[in-house]
Amino acid sequence: MFEEYDIIVVGAGHAGSEAAAAAANMGSKTLLITLNMNAIAQMSCNPAMGGIAKGQIVREIDALGGYSGIVTDKSMIQFRMLNKSKGPAMWSPRAQNDRMLFSAEWRRMLEETKNLDFWQDMVVGLLVKDHHVCGVKTAMGLEIKSKAVILTNGTFLNGIIHIGQKKFGGGRIGDPASTGITEQLIELGFESARLKTGTPVRVDGRTIDFSKMEEQKGDENPSNFSFLKHKRLKKQRSCWITYTSPVVHDTLKLGFNESPMFTGRIHGVGPRYCPSIEDKIERFSDKSRHQLFVEPEGWNTVEYYLNGFSSSLPDYIQFKALQKIPGFEKAKIFRPGYAIEYDYFPPTQLGYTLETKLIDGLYFAGQINGTTGYEEAAAQGLMAGVNASLKLLEKEPFILNRAEAYIGVLIDDLITKGIDEPYRMFTSRAEYRILLRQDNADVRLTPLSYKLGLASKKRYKKVIKKEEKVAALIDFVKKQSINPDEVNQMLLNGGTSQLRQKQKLASLLLRPQVNIAALSNHVLSLNQFVAKHKLEEEILELAEIRVKYEGYINKEKSLADKMRTIDEIPLKYDFDYFALKSLSYEAREKLTKIRPKTLGQASRISGVSPSDINVLMVFIGR
Repeated sequence: MFEEYDIIVVGAGHAGSEAAAAAANMGSKTLLITLNMNAIAQMSCNPAMGGIAKGQIVREIDALGGYSGIVTDKSMIQFRMLNKSKGPAMWSPRAQNDRMLFSAEWRRMLEETKNLDFWQDMVVGLLVKDHHVCGVKTAMGLEIKSKAVILTNGTFLNGIIHIGQKKFGGGRIGDPASTGITEQLIELGFESARLKTGTPVRVDGRTIDFSKMEEQKGDENPSNFSFLKHKRLKKQRSCWITYTSPVVHDTLKLGFNESPMFTGRIHGVGPRYCPSIEDKIERFSDKSRHQLFVEPEGWNTVEYYLNGFSSSLPDYIQFKALQKIPGFEKAKIFRPGYAIEYDYFPPTQLGYTLETKLIDGLYFAGQINGTTGYEEAAAQGLMAGVNASLKLLEKEPFILNRAEAYIGVLIDDLITKGIDEPYRMFTSRAEYRILLRQDNADVRLTPLSYKLGLASKKRYKKVIKKEEKVAALIDFVKKQSINPDEVNQMLLNGGTSQLRQKQKLASLLLRPQVNIAALSNHVLSLNQFVAKHKLEEEILELAEIRVKYEGYINKEKSLADKMRTIDEIPLKYDFDYFALKSLSYEAREKLTKIRPKTLGQASRISGVSPSDINVLMVFIGR
């Protein structure tokens, strides 16, 4: 029934969907196996994409030729650019999405992708021969052959759902857990552990009193995630903000004696930055209230997601506490919140391509690696799909470093440092975040992806044209002088000192109170240049950022170049670190376990000190 595939992707969540799309678009004959064809790229938690640092990842995925940005744009019901009051390194796009439309758009795009087949079934094991994966075994008794396998099982590996004292198997509520794979991988020598995550009640919007809440509208001029520029939103749905109170907290505490988290029935570690409401009450007992976001699930549904109210407490306690929250006094719920505990595999068992060190041709991507979040999962899926295809083509792997992309930071953190709690990306994790802005992801990554054969020619040409326009505008503002009488009134209104003599436009742009759009309205020569060259808002913004932050950008580039020098010093995989007695014992242990590819990677391993790096440098003659 099945011929041999190049690549089999197990799981059709965000990681699996991007992995399948990337592999197929790279020319690999790909099979995507999922438990439920109606839940492709399901938004199992909140109906949103992007956010702080996560928005940058989605734009990077899009720049590389992935689908997440396009699907986000086509299913978006609200758009906001977060952190606009801060510097551009911190600007992060975020979208509320129509949950059902998001999944439907993903399925449509995957079904339109050449080289991609589908099969609905449960994978219960791998076909492995001589430490090389050669296919999968399914619950229907099928053995399907392939040259590579990408596991993206999400929260499904031996998943257990907890609601108070109730517990039952499941990958998410309504879907069964996946069994068999963990046990086989452990037999093959892999290390496994448990993590947990949670989700809140879903509420019937017809029973919510929004008059008691703060409205949170989208941006007045909403943007897009994809650099291909789809139609912008003409209407948006609002989110709402409300708060818990001491009365809500006291009501929730009534169920603490039945909490699976507090009674020890949950052994997995939960996400530090997205704790359950009971965890927040316990950890932050000094706080009398916690902020909650009331988020619509789509255009044509009354279902709402109560962000910030994740819980595994008994359902009757959740409901009782919910009705103490302003606006929810008469609320009805569609389903309770729950916690889910699942298996993951510490990612130090992977290389930079996300291929496992133990089994050739086997790749892990997404929550199986201990991450949390749709965006982190999707990024890993894309990189696994690309690298599995490149390996089959006998080409060099595609590896992004920490100065090239947040995706590079993500993967380096995972395989070098490992995790002891669900990993979430933040801008603070990136040393070179002024280089890794959301606005320049296409400039950074599309040329690289185009060389691989993943990003389309259309994308590549768009980037080249964009760069030409930005360069021309920067050259113009650096050469063009302006008279004081052209701008002094604007400067006075903006609260900054007036000019006394002619000055270059670029010099004026260095002032924080001055932006290029306002200058264009007052300086005729600039206005004419913008009109003549048909420069869009995106071009103006990117040119302004490069002019304003040129010094910081150059400084970070210099630092990145210095780090790249140490990152280019290779270390042999079979190096005997225990033979180097000058290394600390902890360093010998960690280096032997992780087997860093370069001296730079070794320097980022927790427990490896600068003096240990000096020892290695002396030993290898550097």
